Amino acid sequence: MARRLAAAVMLIGSVLLSGCGVDLGTDQNGQKVASDRVDKHWLVVNYWAEWCGPCRTEIPELNKLSEQMSGQQVSVFGVNFDNLQGEDLKTASNALGIKFTVLAQDPADQYDLPKSEALPVTYIIDDKGKVREQLMGEQTAAGVAQKLAELKGKG
Repeated sequence: MARRLAAAVMLIGSVLLSGCGVDLGTDQNGQKVASDRVDKHWLVVNYWAEWCGPCRTEIPELNKLSEQMSGQQVSVFGVNFDNLQGEDLKTASNALGIKFTVLAQDPADQYDLPKSEALPVTYIIDDKGKVREQLMGEQTAAGVAQKLAELKGKG
């Protein structure tokens, strides 16, 4: 009972302190993913799993994309399809060599992401929080960068 009360107090406190933007929970290292990392940014959100062969091939490309987009108000995020948490999420992320931020909490509800039964799947979300593209299958850094440029050009 005391644990539930403490959790409720912490949850209410974090909601009251969150300000205007919406935080995306924590990352694979237990660090807070603050709203300033997503507000007015384009987001590339990739769903992956350890057992997904194409995901393993795609991750170095997403690492490259994340580096290329640094400082351009584009953020690359991963989401584990199997909902791994805590140490399991960190271990899996490290095992696959993921260098970009992996969200511990799935942002699907926040961004109205359609449910996909296939992997890998990548969503491009504009700087207003609207899903602009769903990319099925393995992606390359160049391909996603080109798609971002096209979408940004359309406004």
